[in-house]
Amino acid sequence: MFVDQVKITVKAGDGGNGAISFRREKYVAAGGPDGGDGGHGGNIVFRVDHGSNTLLAFRYKRKFEAERGGDGSGSKFHGPNGQDVVILVPPGTLIKDAQTHKILHDMSENDEADYIACRGGRGGWGNRHFATPTRQVPMFAKNGTRGEGRELELELKMLADVGLIGYPSVGKSSILAKISAARPKIADYHFTTLSPNLGVVHTGGESGFVAADIPGLIEGAADGAGLGHAFLRHIDRCRLLLHVVDIACLEERDPIEDLKQINSELERYSPDLAQRPQIVVANKADLLDRERVDTDAFEAYCKENGWPVVYVSAMTGEGMKEMVNLAVETLRELPPLRVYKEEYEPEDAYVGGGKETSIRKENGKYIVEGEWLFNLLGQINFDDYESLNYFQRVLQRSGVVDALTEAGCEDGDTVEIYDFEFDFVK
Repeated sequence: MFVDQVKITVKAGDGGNGAISFRREKYVAAGGPDGGDGGHGGNIVFRVDHGSNTLLAFRYKRKFEAERGGDGSGSKFHGPNGQDVVILVPPGTLIKDAQTHKILHDMSENDEADYIACRGGRGGWGNRHFATPTRQVPMFAKNGTRGEGRELELELKMLADVGLIGYPSVGKSSILAKISAARPKIADYHFTTLSPNLGVVHTGGESGFVAADIPGLIEGAADGAGLGHAFLRHIDRCRLLLHVVDIACLEERDPIEDLKQINSELERYSPDLAQRPQIVVANKADLLDRERVDTDAFEAYCKENGWPVVYVSAMTGEGMKEMVNLAVETLRELPPLRVYKEEYEPEDAYVGGGKETSIRKENGKYIVEGEWLFNLLGQINFDDYESLNYFQRVLQRSGVVDALTEAGCEDGDTVEIYDFEFDFVK
């Protein structure tokens, strides 16, 4: 079964708590605090699996949770760090935030590098960190911070240089089988191909390209008709399109109208995709009756649109070499495969998500609380200028500043968010 879009829930491990402990040893009257730190929580890590081309593994397992960091203990023993959870995905998988649908990462940008989607919580400090000349017996330690968690959308966009497109039963799968080692299902009925097939086309030496046979498109594909809506995404990255038509008109369809209709669907789905270079592959040339089919008008229409035409026969192999050579020459002049850039900004996690926040006035201060704020504070280094700016942007974009204003907070008033205090400035 081919699966190319799933939603999963991931949760990084929480950090372990710091320990409250004191050195108690014979002949050591005042050993002092020796509480160890908690371990860091495990991360959620995505890694490319070059042996897969479907998201089927996520059909029945959609929740992933990393290990919590261990608590610290006496004698300055550090708690063990939680184990990372490594999630394997096919090359070309887009990782999106399920709430905003913005791209977090494209797993084809550098398929040798791991991507950390959620970071584990930091381990809390043991009480030995809080000893000072005036506080020699600290009876407190710091708890670990919570690990990040989110709902993700995984979307597979296959990595292929060339996409074979066209109406059902025009011979796309037969052509792929002829020029590569791929063995797609081939039969004489519509929608034989129910999922994209990939094939590597070798042209001698180190040259070659990857071709994808996309299930047949029909009128209305951009709106979900047939199989088009489900699989148009797989030609998003293709640098070149081989537009296959039945030049013998065995099903009484006009090749020119087929070209117009499919390109109209591409335009509706993505104007950028419709501008992609195309080579028109006139298949079933061995059965062509030139007295019945006006090939002059067909060639004139293709020339008018700047599309080279190659006559081929997937049955006899006629024209296959010329088609492959033309594709290789065209690819040399085209930019590399498309890589999607990250659209998601870290503060997007706190915008419009219905985060529960409470604000109350107590002893002249405005107290702001919320579980998401507690977790956020654990990620902020208030001694770092950029980290502090990020914190301020989150408060602005999440609506906390507006909520404080509505509650009557004015410039100069003190705001307390857990153990962090600051003067309010609108």
